[in-house]
Amino acid sequence: MGTFFKQIYRYTHARPFRHNENLWPYVKIKRAASGEIVALHYKRQRVPMVQLATLQGHFSGDILLTATGPSVKNLCLEKFPPMPAMGVNGAYSLQDRVDFRFYVIVDMGFIDQKPEIIGRIIADDRLTLFTTVHGVAKIIDRFTLEQVKCRFAVIEDAAFKIYRPRISHDELWTAYRDNSDVTFADDRKDIAFNHDIRSGIFDAGTVIYWALQILTFLGFKRLFIIGLDMNNFQQPRFYEAAENKLSTDLESKVDDLVMPSFRHASFQMKAKDIAIKNLSVTSAISNDIFEKADPDALFK
Repeated sequence: MGTFFKQIYRYTHARPFRHNENLWPYVKIKRAASGEIVALHYKRQRVPMVQLATLQGHFSGDILLTATGPSVKNLCLEKFPPMPAMGVNGAYSLQDRVDFRFYVIVDMGFIDQKPEIIGRIIADDRLTLFTTVHGVAKIIDRFTLEQVKCRFAVIEDAAFKIYRPRISHDELWTAYRDNSDVTFADDRKDIAFNHDIRSGIFDAGTVIYWALQILTFLGFKRLFIIGLDMNNFQQPRFYEAAENKLSTDLESKVDDLVMPSFRHASFQMKAKDIAIKNLSVTSAISNDIFEKADPDALFK
């Protein structure tokens, strides 16, 4: 039946709408005047979700952002001061050692390939899970809505909004140049940072770039990042072993996309008086982007 509806969709919609073909006709949405999705039905079920507007600027203080680089294995997390944490992908393996309150998953392949981790994340009723409509649909199909105990916060890729045409990299600047919350890198019209994620989040090849825009929107003022190594891509992530390591194409994007995007994010966040400490002392990210700090010295 899914293939049947997909074929109908392809025949009745132009190619720029193709990213919606797996959602129609199962997904119904309602948007607020500010652009974000405020109501979602999937396969005739109403999906409970937290409204992004209620989260904007609601938080302050410190937060720990947990990426998944191998360097996490070398950290003594018990020495870290108490603070809420935001995790991405497989970082949930640290749930007994850090206080996860927020989570971000936008890689649909991760949901497909690591259902055992997803199952534990959605069972955590303390979590707010930021994911896309595609992510919500995959989770419900895999686990049923009844098994979801976390809160969904629905986010969108600014270039691939639901039931709206895709925006190419060349068109991004034209599409968002009049949005005062969106800032573009000085020399790149394909790298942008959104201070108000209700109108979409800009991708830069890594979920961490999504997380930085979300944390800015939430209002946190000091960010400690672990596991943001951006090197040693041949090694398993801290929660993996060699035999179950997921593949990645991130290394091919580092120089041209990831580093320039992080530099832009750093400038934007510092302009908002958000302090950033990269606790991966072996990280490939330079100090002038995210200042490195030795956690043993910082939290002694």
